[in-house]
Formats: sequence, structure tokens, C-alpha cells
Amino acid sequence: MLFPTLTFGIFFLLLYAGAWLLRGSNEWRKILLLVASWIFYGWWDTRFVLLLIVSGLLNWGIARLILAADGAPRLRKAWLGLGVAANLAILGFFKYYGFFMVQLEEMLHLLGWQRDLAIMQVVLPVGISFFTFQGMSYIIDVYRRQTAPAALLDMTLLMSFFPHLVAGPIVRASHLVPQFERVPKLTRGMAAMGISLIVWGLFKKAVIASELATGLVDPVFFDPSAHGSLDLIAAAYGYAVQIYCDFSAYSDMAMGIAALLGYRFPHNFNQPYRAASLQDFWRRWHISLSSWLRDYLYVSLGGSRHGLRRLCFSLTATMLLGGLWHGASWNFVIWGALHGSVLVAERLWREYKPRTWPPLPLWAGIFVTFHIVLLGWIFFRAATFDTATAFLSGIFGGGSPVSPTLVLTPMLLGLILLGMLFHFMPRFAIQRVGMRVRALPAPLIGAGAGLLILVVDAMRPEGVAPFIYYQF
Repeated sequence: MLFPTLTFGIFFLLLYAGAWLLRGSNEWRKILLLVASWIFYGWWDTRFVLLLIVSGLLNWGIARLILAADGAPRLRKAWLGLGVAANLAILGFFKYYGFFMVQLEEMLHLLGWQRDLAIMQVVLPVGISFFTFQGMSYIIDVYRRQTAPAALLDMTLLMSFFPHLVAGPIVRASHLVPQFERVPKLTRGMAAMGISLIVWGLFKKAVIASELATGLVDPVFFDPSAHGSLDLIAAAYGYAVQIYCDFSAYSDMAMGIAALLGYRFPHNFNQPYRAASLQDFWRRWHISLSSWLRDYLYVSLGGSRHGLRRLCFSLTATMLLGGLWHGASWNFVIWGALHGSVLVAERLWREYKPRTWPPLPLWAGIFVTFHIVLLGWIFFRAATFDTATAFLSGIFGGGSPVSPTLVLTPMLLGLILLGMLFHFMPRFAIQRVGMRVRALPAPLIGAGAGLLILVVDAMRPEGVAPFIYYQF
């Protein structure tokens, strides 16, 4: 079930009415939200609802065992290790089984063993990386005594809550479970903010991201050798805008939907292409994932506590594993290696830069950082390594700048520029719009939102493509 569809609109209106009718009983309200979340997830494949339930039960049970072993450090650590291993086993089987079996088969062929391995076709559950990381963060926080074990209903709802279930943000138990434990209240401000974020996200996804995907990015990345360097460069910039508008749109809509149900999600984006360094970029892009990687992987690997050499290792390993988190492909490994290498280079530069050298101007830092990110996006988007190298060869290989089948149009160029201009809006501009909207009469807010949704629907291309991060 996709957010920008009529099906989801009907689903949410019914759930919204039911949830607030049950506000007198918080337990029954949470049961309704849980069942609705399973229906939402089962819309793709009902078989994986059981996986979602099992994952929730697993992490709830491990947290209880860690609590029961309080006073026995070795036993607590053993339960934590078992919980993390179980989560990684689920993620590894569904997401990486095929990739590693193919690599094993190729290695065995190189060693002279020519028999083909029997490789199963494993269907990837939507959003498995998100709810698996969420489960792991919960049991690690319980182990670290940073959060109290949640009740079974709260834990399963945390793992299944549909607004953030399939593409984030990764909302931690310490943030959301306390909200589940108390009866929610919907203020006028939350409603206005929620509606503003939903309409804004719908526009970014349905108009900008979808139009760039279907009109420019998909055809050019499908066969880079058939396009001139002008189309290739435009497609690279177009994908940078597309992935930002697509993913930030999902986060905005998730925040808006949660707000209308009485809950608050953390912000997940902060104008990432305004970053003047790659470290700054990761403080602005997919904030819930970058903070997860920092708190549960980078810190666990040693972080900055054991000298510069260990810090560089921790940064590199974290970004390589962050790349693999996105998918079982060498392209994602290259993407993670690029980001890790640049982060290490930035750290070494800060450490050893001559004191007499002036700092890089802000505009230059933004320009360089954006184009490093842009290079990474080419590997991130390309279906194979060969496609990525063909793409780069077409840009830098000295071929014809314009092919007979030019894809770039003035409208697509305008959308790329519009997407980039969003980064120069005042921070939290949409939230400020929401604060002003709340002063309007409720019927006017509803009518205005309905009209804007109809306008966006008229502007968008036919069909609704899934959000990019659904595949992760």
C-alpha cells in the first residue's frame, strides 16, 4: 500500500476515525493501530506479516531475558549476543543469501569446482532493514540501561507501526514507546503541521521525484551507452534531486500521518545538499540511520576513543557496512567505501592541515561535497557495476555531448533546479507554514488541503512508483 494512492487515503481515513473514537481506551486504540499496521504491511504479501510478528516477539523476549539477568553481566551479554545474532540472521537470509551464494559459486569456479550450487530465490520483505535495525536498537538500549523494557503490545506496535514501517525513519523505543504508554492528544497545531507535511511530501514525491524518474533518470540509467554526456550529467543531477525528494517526501508524510494520530517522529532530513563536508552531510541526510550507525556500530567499533588509527578504521568499517545495509551489491559496497574514504580524508585533513592555511570557503565546501555525493549516487542508482562504469565513461570519455535521442527537456531541467532550490529555503519553512495554517478555521484547512491534493494529483504523471527506500 503506497501513501500517495486512493487506497491508502481510504484506509487512513477509516483508521483515523476509529483511532480517535477509541481514545477513551488507550489499549484498544493501540490494538487497532497494530492490526491496521499488519493490514498495511500485508497489502504487499500477507506471508511476511508473520515475519514481522515473530521479529517483534523475538526482540520483546530477548529484552525480558536481559532484564531478568540483571546482576549477571556475562549472561546479559550472552542474551544480547543471541538477540543481535538472531536479528542479523533474519536480515542476512532474506537480504543477502542470494548475493553471497552467487559470490561463493564464482569463487568455487575459480578454484576449479565447476558444479552449480542450488540457489533458492528468496523474496525480500519490504522494509526488512528498517524494522530489523529498530529491533536491534531496542535490545541494545535495554542492555545499556538506556531504555526500560516495553510491554508486549507496545513493543509489537513499535516494530509494526505503519507510518515508519517500510522506509523509516528508524524511531527508537526511547522516543516512541513513552508516547504509546500515554493517551495521545491531537492539538490544532499537530493537525495543521501534519496536513502541511503530508501535502508537501505528496508534491515532492508525486510531481518532482516521479517526473524526474520516469522522464529522465530511469531511461538514461537503463542504457547509459545510448545517451550523450549532456543526458548523463542531467540524469546524475536528476537522480540526486529525485532521491532527496522521494525519500524526504516519505519521511515528511510519515511524520504528518503520525502527527494526525497523535504521535511525534524525529526529523530525518535537514537540507543535506547544503553540507560543507561529508561529515556534515551525514548529519543532515537520513538522520535516523546515520545516528543509528554512529551509536550502535561506530561507537562499538571503538570510535574516537582509541586514537586516530582506530577512528579511521571505525569510520571505514561503519560506512562499508552502511553500504551493505542498503543492498546486496558491489555497487553499494563501492558507495560505502567512497563515503568512508572521504570521511577518513576529512578527519586526517583536520588533524594535519597546516595551521597557516586558510579554511576552505563555505561555497567551495558545499560544491565539492555535493559532487562527491553525486559521484556516489551514480553507483547507488546503477543496476550493476558495468552500468556505473559505462555511465562515468560516457561523461568523461570524450563522447558526443548530445545524442540523437535527447531526453533532457526544459521542464525536466526546471524540476532539477526547483529541487535544488528547496535546499535554500529557510529551515523548517514548511513547519512555519503549518503554524500559520493552524490559525485558520478547521473547514477551511480541510478544504484547502483537499484542493491542494487534487492539484498535485493533476500535475503528477500516470501511476505511482514505490518509494526508492522501499527496496531496503
